[in-house]
Amino acid sequence: MSPSAVVWDPALLAYDMGDQHPFNPVRLHLTMRLAAALGVLDDVPLLSPEPAGAKDLYRAHSAEYLEAVQQAPMAGWDVGHGLGTEDNPLFTDMHDAASLVVGSTLLGARCIAEGRAQRAVSIAGGHHHAMQDRAAGFCIYNDCSVAISWLLEQGYDRIAYVDTDVHHGDGVQAAFVGDPRVLTISLHQHPFTLFPGTGYSSEIGAGDGEGRAVNVPLPPHTGDAGWLRAFHAVVPSLLEAFRPQVLVTQCGVDSHREDPLADLSLTVDGHRAIYRELRALAERWAEGRWLAVGGGGYQLMRVVPRSWTHLIATVLDHDVTPDVPLPVEWTDLVRGVAPSAEVPPTMSDGADVGYSPWGDGLDDAVDAAIRDTRRAVFPLHGLDPDDPRD
Repeated sequence: MSPSAVVWDPALLAYDMGDQHPFNPVRLHLTMRLAAALGVLDDVPLLSPEPAGAKDLYRAHSAEYLEAVQQAPMAGWDVGHGLGTEDNPLFTDMHDAASLVVGSTLLGARCIAEGRAQRAVSIAGGHHHAMQDRAAGFCIYNDCSVAISWLLEQGYDRIAYVDTDVHHGDGVQAAFVGDPRVLTISLHQHPFTLFPGTGYSSEIGAGDGEGRAVNVPLPPHTGDAGWLRAFHAVVPSLLEAFRPQVLVTQCGVDSHREDPLADLSLTVDGHRAIYRELRALAERWAEGRWLAVGGGGYQLMRVVPRSWTHLIATVLDHDVTPDVPLPVEWTDLVRGVAPSAEVPPTMSDGADVGYSPWGDGLDDAVDAAIRDTRRAVFPLHGLDPDDPRD
């Protein structure tokens, strides 16, 4: 069995909402070129996905919605379902492109379920906002929800989903909000200050799934130290209690301090630290099974390629040290695409990713979020919300 699988095909660049749209596929192209230039992909076969069919898309979406997506480019602006908006403009072959994104995440899931790999990564995935009957937040189909549903059908009955995007993973939470087999954890900028306006600590699931939705809303300008403090105060304990068979992670990098669409203040170094923690947690609590997908990230040249190269490298155990210089061939490529872009010199922002563990007596806005989340969900998992040992 191969330890890791990388899903990629240039055809995934067809998910293109236009040159002026933030969700520009150049970020994927530059990431894969950087990973290759650094040797991360040496001797690693890239797996080409097939578009997801209707049977799999119905796992997360209604038949009416699929029909709307298929007809949207010909139907004009009044198609409804969140389509044809500024966030989700219509584009040629939209259904085919979005189906291929879902297929990329499904292929990663299949590699894990069939024993072909312990880990899999598809940076093209992570479209976590799409709902059952509507597009939202640049997302047409929800590949995360489809893949989790498919894994459940294969017999897995404890799947943990951890979302590190700056935006709340609302579509995935909505898909499984009453399902006790799926634990969704989202760390994001506070919903009072950012789209989609959901993801409060009080959102904890419903019915048999009460306590299975976990949200950590962080104040604007939270940096690496605060983010990692919150992560470690919430996520490891819940994964230990839940004991997932598979860890699925959405690894959006719009939490970076240079991202133009949000207001958290993480660095590339912070992102690298997150991925290493996720890998360790998958090894400890999920028998090594880890499906990682991309997500948001809108600083297209300086941030996304470096952060997601670290993600791919972490999945492959080909870790890239932060001080590695960026290859000249890659910086020349960036300058060819964006001549005025300022290209960083290394794979690091030069940041210190140290943090103080929760329970040290400090009490700031991040600690308030930690406390609210722990008190909302920890008792439902048999954990003491006020004991830092839990």
